[in-house]
Amino acid sequence: MIVYPLWHVGHQNEAGPEGTTVHRDEEGSLHIDEQDGDDVKLLGIYSTQEKAEERVRRARLLPGFRDEPDCFMIVPYPVDDDTWTEGFVRIPNGE
Repeated sequence: MIVYPLWHVGHQNEAGPEGTTVHRDEEGSLHIDEQDGDDVKLLGIYSTQEKAEERVRRARLLPGFRDEPDCFMIVPYPVDDDTWTEGFVRIPNGE
């Protein structure tokens, strides 16, 4: 089974020339850098691509979302699939 998480990125990064905000990279992919101030929001998880796209249409009418109408991302995601299969290591701040 595949579900369709819908994300929105409120951009506040300073990754562009002279500290300008980057919304999409050269290839057109959504730029996301939470450490540089971007705010990623999960709007919902939908059973079909069409339902997620309908939610995008509704969200584009709302404050904040309408300011960045092209910063939505729908990423099909398999249910019951292990996506993080290895452990991790913590690196203390400053190292």
